[in-house]
Amino acid sequence: MRFDIVTLFPDCFTSILNSGLLGKALAKQIAQVHLINPRDFTTDKHHKVDDEPYGGGVGMLMKPEPIFAAVESLPIIPRRDVILMSPQGQTINQPLLRELATNYDQLIVICGHYEGVDDRVLNLVTREISLGDFILTGGEIPSMALINGVVRLLPGTVGKEESLKTESFEEGLLDFPQYTRPANFRGWQVPDVLLSGNHAAIARWRCQQQIERTAFRRPDLLKKWQEEREQVTGDR
Repeated sequence: MRFDIVTLFPDCFTSILNSGLLGKALAKQIAQVHLINPRDFTTDKHHKVDDEPYGGGVGMLMKPEPIFAAVESLPIIPRRDVILMSPQGQTINQPLLRELATNYDQLIVICGHYEGVDDRVLNLVTREISLGDFILTGGEIPSMALINGVVRLLPGTVGKEESLKTESFEEGLLDFPQYTRPANFRGWQVPDVLLSGNHAAIARWRCQQQIERTAFRRPDLLKKWQEEREQVTGDR
């Protein structure tokens, strides 16, 4: 998969793109990340990428011309999505990440700044995506989260791909508690069932723990999970 990140601050990505599983995936060419600075596509001597909004208001807006020019300079791969990172967009969740990892070969990600972008930029965009209902100084951090979440789902990134199927949100529930050695740490004991070797009992315990943990921490997720199960049962 190819990522094209349109950003005024490409240096922000240096560390994360060279670290951990993401760095290894890029080194193995599982994915490619290209950083494009819209400032390089300005035509004035000051390389101006922002201006005051028509009608007045606080702050500055990113101008449309450099963004259009930056995106239009990129190669066109048939299965591609053009994304604007925006607090007004769809909130990132696991199904969205899986959709992007499965259905696209090129993701162009535009990182907004200042008070946002000229609204005409939306004519370039196929969807807006948000990290959540809060405001950051720019779209770089949300875009890093998007890249990380998508790349780790691509075949070859995670050593044991089976582990991806049991993570939080993959089945609509939070993950079950997990433990490693030592079996007793400062008086906190690993649950006996996990030491029993009874795989059926362990599976039942984990399922129950998922339900209980989701009910306590994210009752909204549990309600959605229950409704979806009821709908599937009713359709049979």
